[in-house]
Formats: sequence, structure tokens, C-alpha cells
Amino acid sequence: MPPVLSVIAGMVDITGFYMLGNIFTAHITGNLVVASAVAVGGGPINLAQLAAIPAFILVLVLIWLIARFSRLTGPALVRLLLGVQCALLAAVLAVSVALKPATHPHGLIAGTAVMIAVAAMATQYALLRLALPKAVSTAVMTGNLSNAVLSIMDALSNGHPLMSADDGRLKQALRLLAGFVVGCVIAALAMPLMGDWVWALPTALAALVMIRPVFWGGR
Repeated sequence: MPPVLSVIAGMVDITGFYMLGNIFTAHITGNLVVASAVAVGGGPINLAQLAAIPAFILVLVLIWLIARFSRLTGPALVRLLLGVQCALLAAVLAVSVALKPATHPHGLIAGTAVMIAVAAMATQYALLRLALPKAVSTAVMTGNLSNAVLSIMDALSNGHPLMSADDGRLKQALRLLAGFVVGCVIAALAMPLMGDWVWALPTALAALVMIRPVFWGGR
């Protein structure tokens, strides 16, 4: 399942960035950097970009509460949180198709749509940490790329490896990195052709993951 979630994260991140006011929906670090640069150097303040940071935190808190009070664990919790993510992405699709926020990417409707997309990605983060704690992050590609490169260097070296040997983690990091890039490329190619309907791609993929337990070992 994590590689498929990584594809979804790539789709949502690049689509939100290009269509909803240049805001990273899955890459909160980017929003922190841009917001800090504006605060120091001056320039127009993107309120939605600033709001994305506390919104992400708030959704994490809400998902933790949902997980705690649901008392679900394992596949049952996975299915629940996948359903929340799918519902949020469907909401972004509905808003985008009905209200055309991309025509005014810095307007109120675009800001609302991007907050929902941020909530979907926060849900994905929480899903991995709460229900699949051993999984590698599906959206933070800096760590996956770093682990992959350093592990490959260890594998090519004849001396004692500098990192703990974990071929499984290396393979997983490479799959997630590839999945994120594939998601970005697919969404980038689809945006000129599909317009606001491009949000149907991550929504459909999220629905597929939710209803097909084969992706994550559910029943």
C-alpha cells in the first residue's frame, strides 16, 4: 500500500501547487521555507500558505482523536483512515469541478480547496504513523532519497557498511521515491488535458486502495 499512497501524495502535491496558489499540500517543509522567506525578505503574504501549517497540525490532532476513540487497530484502523482520506480528496474534486478555484488560485475558494487537500495529506501521514508505524514516509522524499543513496554506497563498498544493513527498507524507499515521481509526472501531464477534473485521479486511486484489501493486507 505505501507505494500507492506515495503516488497519491505526488499527484496531490503537484496539482495543489500548480492549481491552488503554489501551496505544497504534502510537503509542509516547503510552506515553512517560503513563509519564512516572505517574513524575512518582505513581499506579498500568502495567507493560505501560512494557514496550511496549523491546518496540517490540527488535522493530525483530529485524526489521533478519531483513532483513539474508534478503538480500532490494524487493518480496521487502516480502512477507516483510508476512508477519511478518500472522502477529503473527493471533496477537493467536488469543489474544484463545481466552483473552479483554479481560475482564482489565490482566492477564498482556492484556499478552502487547498486546506481540504492538506487535510487529506495530513490524514495519510497519520495513517502511516498510527496504523503502519514501520512504513517509510510516503511524502517526505528527502529522507527516502538520502537513505537510498547512502544504502547504495554501502552496498557498492567493499569495506564495513556505515549504515545498518536493511535491504527491505532500501527497496521500500526506492519504491516510494519512484511512486511519488510517477504521481507527479502523471498529474503534470494530465492537468492540461483534464483541468479541474485532474483531482479525480488521486481520488480514484484512494478509493481503489480503500476497497481493495490486497494492497494492504486487510480483510
